[in-house]
Amino acid sequence: MVGNLAALATTVVIALVSGCESSSGTGPAAGGGSAGASGAPSVGVAARPAFDRSMLAALAPLPAAVDTSPPASPDRVALGKMLYFEPRLSKNQDISCNTCHRLDAFGVDGEPTSGGHRKQRGSRNSPTVLNAALHFRQFWDGRAADVEEQAMGPIQNPVEMASDQARVVATLSSMPEYADAFRRAFPDDKRPITLKNVGVAIGAFERKLLTPSRLDAFLAGNDAALTADEKAGAAVFAQTGCPTCHLGPAVGGAMYQKAGLVKPWPNQKDPGRFEVTHQEADRMLFKVPSLRNIEKTGPYFHDGSTASLDDAVRTMARHQLGKELTGDEVKGIVVFLKALTAPPPAELVTPPELPRSTAKTPKPDPG
Repeated sequence: MVGNLAALATTVVIALVSGCESSSGTGPAAGGGSAGASGAPSVGVAARPAFDRSMLAALAPLPAAVDTSPPASPDRVALGKMLYFEPRLSKNQDISCNTCHRLDAFGVDGEPTSGGHRKQRGSRNSPTVLNAALHFRQFWDGRAADVEEQAMGPIQNPVEMASDQARVVATLSSMPEYADAFRRAFPDDKRPITLKNVGVAIGAFERKLLTPSRLDAFLAGNDAALTADEKAGAAVFAQTGCPTCHLGPAVGGAMYQKAGLVKPWPNQKDPGRFEVTHQEADRMLFKVPSLRNIEKTGPYFHDGSTASLDDAVRTMARHQLGKELTGDEVKGIVVFLKALTAPPPAELVTPPELPRSTAKTPKPDPG
């Protein structure tokens, strides 16, 4: 299915850039217009592009849940939340999942690349964890199959948390509260405290981090959920060709795509999925990011090179679709994208109370 989606994406993109539609004729004309229903400046009422629901046929509402089968128990989810906020999983006990994927900041840290152990910097931008369980693969290069596998990666990465299984097990086993929590979360395991179960628990928590927005209400049939300006922006979004790759319930996260599909990507240093497969066909291939909460999750792209959402939209149109958008076209797309903003449930964002270290708990190691 993934291969079919990628092939379809390439076919549609080629059609779009071959002259099926001009880059200057799809969006609202420059000029005035009254304010939309949201109170935001209009995207050009006089030349507002016609919109109908079929333009967003490639999108889908968020599901009610993205659970494993059978669904994780409340005890497992609760443990996962504790571990998500637990800095003692890192070698120096100063970095947690929430350090780089802040739930109070829409799942990101707002930096081009994140700081790790001994202030080292990763080579790629930390994407939002919100709605990530919907993605067909994890990490920019797709090297992890799901959020459970992904959660174990940073813990063992020497640039990020720099720990290992033995240290994680020793740390968690040293605190009676964690020992009890693992027994409740994994009642069938003789030795429940393992690195794998840490990943399973964190994944169970992350699967709850869904953020239904006004777009979902619209896709479910509520025409009033989007303003006239947002619908006009959705028309520009569709006519530009964005849903070719940004599709499905996550509005992305469903396929790989080459960065620089039409025009070479400015930064060629990171070869993308090629680092995983060593196949030349995968050079510069990256997982298509989700556009949900995109208003709040900059800076953008795998290298965090673009601070402005307006500039990100222009860059994508230029390098992926071969189009130079007008100011009003960019404005319209951004107005629509802001309708995808929604915070996670407050009870998931609030940090939990963590157990106190004991005399047996390994000490922080800055080395």
